[in-house]
Amino acid sequence: MKKRILLGIISGLIAGGGLAGCSEQNSTQKMAGVPSSSSSDSSTGVSAHWPQLTSGIARDPSVEARIDALLAKMSIEEKVGQMIQVEIRSATPEDVKQYHIGSILNGGGSFPNDNKHASVADWVALADAYYHASMDASDGGVAIPMIWGTDAVHGHNNVIGATLFPHNIALGAAHNPELMRKIGAATAAEVRATGIDWVFAPTLAVVRDDRWGRTYESYSEDPELVRAYGGEMVTGMQGNPDAEDLLQVKHVIATAKHYLADGGTLNGIDRGDAIISEEELVRLHAQGYFSAIEAGVQTVMASFSSWNGEKMHGHKYLMTDVLKDRLGFDGFIVGDWAGHQFVNGCSNVSCPQSVNAGLDMFMAPDPSWKELYKNTLAQAKSGEIPAARLDDAVRRILRVKIRAGLFEAGAPSERAFAADESLIGAPEHRAVARQAVRESLVLLKNNGNLLPLARDQRVLVAGDGADNIGKQSGGWSITWQGTGNQNSDFPGATSVYGGIAEVVEAAGGTAELSVDGSFEQKPDVAIVVFGEDPYAEMQGDVSNLDYKGDADLALLQKLRAQNIPVVALFITGRSLWVNPEINASDAFVAIWQPGSEGAGVADVIFRNAEGEVNHDFKGKLTFSWPNDAQPTVRNPGENEALAQFNFGYGLTYGDTVEIAALSEQSGLKVSDSAEALAVFNGRALDPWSFQVMDTANNLSTISSSVAKLSGISVQSVDRKVQEDSRRLRWSGEGSAMVGLFANSRTDLTSYLGKQGALVFDVKVDAAPSAAVSLGMNCGTDCGAEQSITELLKGATPGEWKTVAVDLQCLAEAGAKLDMVLSPFYVRTAGALDMTVHNIHIASKAESGVDADIHCG
Repeated sequence: MKKRILLGIISGLIAGGGLAGCSEQNSTQKMAGVPSSSSSDSSTGVSAHWPQLTSGIARDPSVEARIDALLAKMSIEEKVGQMIQVEIRSATPEDVKQYHIGSILNGGGSFPNDNKHASVADWVALADAYYHASMDASDGGVAIPMIWGTDAVHGHNNVIGATLFPHNIALGAAHNPELMRKIGAATAAEVRATGIDWVFAPTLAVVRDDRWGRTYESYSEDPELVRAYGGEMVTGMQGNPDAEDLLQVKHVIATAKHYLADGGTLNGIDRGDAIISEEELVRLHAQGYFSAIEAGVQTVMASFSSWNGEKMHGHKYLMTDVLKDRLGFDGFIVGDWAGHQFVNGCSNVSCPQSVNAGLDMFMAPDPSWKELYKNTLAQAKSGEIPAARLDDAVRRILRVKIRAGLFEAGAPSERAFAADESLIGAPEHRAVARQAVRESLVLLKNNGNLLPLARDQRVLVAGDGADNIGKQSGGWSITWQGTGNQNSDFPGATSVYGGIAEVVEAAGGTAELSVDGSFEQKPDVAIVVFGEDPYAEMQGDVSNLDYKGDADLALLQKLRAQNIPVVALFITGRSLWVNPEINASDAFVAIWQPGSEGAGVADVIFRNAEGEVNHDFKGKLTFSWPNDAQPTVRNPGENEALAQFNFGYGLTYGDTVEIAALSEQSGLKVSDSAEALAVFNGRALDPWSFQVMDTANNLSTISSSVAKLSGISVQSVDRKVQEDSRRLRWSGEGSAMVGLFANSRTDLTSYLGKQGALVFDVKVDAAPSAAVSLGMNCGTDCGAEQSITELLKGATPGEWKTVAVDLQCLAEAGAKLDMVLSPFYVRTAGALDMTVHNIHIASKAESGVDADIHCG
């Protein structure tokens, strides 16, 4: 679930009309020769690869009869309202009452009254306000309680003082399914205390390319481990299917997400395309959903991503035929943050295609939800959304609400444990989190058996992660990206340094905190805590696996050069190439993103008071560790020879393995930018293709000399030789765009220091009637635009000119030039007729340039 609307690389730029930074790589083009299905059950049309499952929660005839009675009383307006989920920043309780809204959510970094430090009572009070609005039947309607959903992906992470568990990648390394049930239960209890009854977790992604910015949200690259964890986490959150307190008291409704293959996108691009066979889809990416369904999970969230070119939010085969019919899922499917708008032919405010494909509830977080409601209502009344499909969606929503006891529970403040502040960060929850930290640590190197350390030493604790709870907690920690926090925002939490200091000082030793590693008295040992800064989806995508921490490496080397034993504690949300850092350390531990209980690290790396092993290392890698920084996929059975440390690796104190010096050749090549990099020269050059998106959000990859969609057309024309240019014509019917896009990244950083520019020839035949933007894109929330409106308006009609756009300006505006997905696109909502020729990246100023576009 997303913090705010972050639009697709093409459709989002059109809909949003903003910077290319609000964008993503759209991977919806069809890939020839990629099978989308295999042998199927002749009676259902569903591939035989899919098992027949039964939900862990049995269908209750009395519940179904109750739903029938409710549906018979509900107006079509009320039914449509149940299918809309709105965000607390864009909908008031009065809106909920007026539109019969079925659900509320708070996005990452969204709080009651926009107050980051909102109290537990504030959360409950807001939940009460929405609840009472939903139950107000003074207009003669049916009183149906709203349901509030929240992202609690590693604890109740939006709430100050909550227990933050290690992220999923760390939990996977613990190889302890039973622990997942405890974590799910603890998270649910803290969520219940704030009056919320629905959690958007667990994430069941099986990540295959660690460049994906959500890798840390995955338990493993191994589908069997994800399957073992999924059902346990659901059971912990929801309760046992046969228990009296199922979905109630201290339990919440869980969500299996993101359906399906969000971790299998090509090149690890967020919201991208999983270009795989159906057999691989089932074998690798569906396993976690099987155990979740068998545990009775009540909601499933559709993925932003695609499978072989078709967006999940509009995928009838996977949502209806497979999930609901074959797999026996009888809860409801909720969309992701305005994700319906990326379905071909849809927009943010209209998408009957998603409903008809099987989406039951729109996640509509911005103020445009009222227009979505209006259009969906009209589509339901006209029959574009059939009455049977409308009733099925509402039936599923009501089924979950009745099962959760919401009709009888009363207002959130009246429910058991409501506003119970003692549950937030409760000692028993923190104890579970501390156990998770201990069991998740992976020892990669321990030369000379440096670890475990004696407690009564002079210990230097260095690095910018040593006393930084926000950094050790990672993304989805109070704020969406996990940034902008201070230690004071985590009351009750313990930093890694705090845990070390407690242990050492209690034993008579000294623990000196020095971020830069300076000291007055030489320490017996130095512990350096460093690694990735917090990030969340989209902003976390990277182009390769190199850990870019030159300052951290220098710190390790400086301490080692002074003959000080060095223990490296690496904070990371994925396996990264850190061979130089490993070489500069005597012991190296992947501590992942441990969350609020940093003291769990000291539990393992120090001996107990008697000088014996306190807690041994239990963590084993669930993601293969790379032997170089190249963007090569390394998974069990797939390039295993290219792993520095294989899946399952992890030393214990009983091992006497000595790690020899590792290769420090990253494998990355510094490109020679002496020559221009051609992007379009008579044709789109690999890896790019010309793509066009029209006013109705329809996407087309141009494969012929003429392409025409609503409001825009592209035609091959002659300038110097046959069809060496493209004529781009906008009719002014609405925002549309055209450009060059790829499913792989291109590194343009070598052009930055050499006066690099995006250069192209343009001829204007009809000046623009509205603003025109030229952009470069590197993924969702990553890109930049420059206005070319005045340039085009001032051009002499029919006359060619060469234009150069300063790459430095684009970089400063937000384009990450090491991971470019689209080097050139043009967008406008007005009328325009222009022709482009010879699009390329130049390393220095070229002669013959007629117009330079600089910052601004």
